Amino acid sequence: MTVSLDNCPALVLNADFRPLSYFPLSLWSWQDAVKAVFLERVNIIDHYAICVRSPSLEMQLPSVVSLKEYVPAARNPAFTRFNVFLRDRFTCQYCGEPYPSHDLTFDHLVPRSRGGRTIWTNVVTACGTCNLWKGNRLPRESGMYPRHRPVQPTTYMLQENGRAFPPNYLHESWRDYLYWDTELDPF
Repeated sequence: MTVSLDNCPALVLNADFRPLSYFPLSLWSWQDAVKAVFLERVNIIDHYAICVRSPSLEMQLPSVVSLKEYVPAARNPAFTRFNVFLRDRFTCQYCGEPYPSHDLTFDHLVPRSRGGRTIWTNVVTACGTCNLWKGNRLPRESGMYPRHRPVQPTTYMLQENGRAFPPNYLHESWRDYLYWDTELDPF
């Protein structure tokens, strides 16, 4: 069975052996991982059973690498649509239903037309139906209150929320370094 090199990303761990991020999972292409090895920026923790070759070298592709120098996480995550969805766990804060990100929008508790600002504490994740229903009204006027009060998340909070959404594919060599909120198989 031939495996495409494009299907061989390396899981990137910080120097403390924790993933740089869970959502999206911190992955490098095989090319970036090999380059980082040669630049002596990472340690190889595990590898695939696939080799790459040059005229003078043969090397097994890294599947897990750790940075040699610790990179501290940003204290305050960027205010982005995706991070709002991640803070709210991809769930409409009005109806409580989870949605894929392409079916979500965000709603201003105090509408912008009424002086509301686009900041962490005034924006919540909403599905299109709830956002349309609430419209240009305040929560007390619409009777629609968010299930959770919006807060500015920490990087840790977003990382923890991201752990609830494992990717579709996890290579077996990554499992010892990832801690998903899924039930483990008994031995």
